[in-house]
Amino acid sequence: MGAKRVAVPGCNVTAVTLGLQPGVAAGVVDPTDLTAVLAVGYSGAGKKLATNLLASEGLGAASPYAVGGTHRHIPEIVQNLAVAGADDVRISFTPTLVPMARGILATMTAPLAAGADADAVRAAWETAYADEPFVHVLPEGQWPSTAATLGANTCLVQVAVDKKAGRVVVVSAIDNLVKGTAGAALQSMNIVLGYPETTGLQPPGVAP
Repeated sequence: MGAKRVAVPGCNVTAVTLGLQPGVAAGVVDPTDLTAVLAVGYSGAGKKLATNLLASEGLGAASPYAVGGTHRHIPEIVQNLAVAGADDVRISFTPTLVPMARGILATMTAPLAAGADADAVRAAWETAYADEPFVHVLPEGQWPSTAATLGANTCLVQVAVDKKAGRVVVVSAIDNLVKGTAGAALQSMNIVLGYPETTGLQPPGVAP
């Protein structure tokens, strides 16, 4: 309330932040060894007229981009996780264009913090999003799909512990054109103007 301007994170930043921030804030993951691999729909790459972004080039292909720590939004991810309480954030971030028009599916891993277990991990995410109208932690065993977020201002999240690897695995799905951009801006505007946070926004996906 009282803000004069609204600014929202980039779509990749949103998917990764919503996926990892609860674990960082609760101290159940080690933020110094994070990985994030994203499957990104072509609208997430912007509207630049480039050969590699044409539908004829992308159909049936998956292509990584901004590899090796070169993506311009990595500092924003680091900033968001630092706000959650991490003193040192190191993340390997690799986005990959996949042949869909919109949507992001982010798969993230982090070392399980000393003393944490699967119950503590799940509790961290469920507690963080218990009162959030647009972020849903799915029941155990159900995994996010970009189709389920199509046209919605919703982020679907699932978390599990890979015991053999000693790592937490988080998967999040968003529509990059709604939760990743315009929907997030409208949600923020609602808060600024004192409207219900959900005003004008679609919670369930509209995929057939």
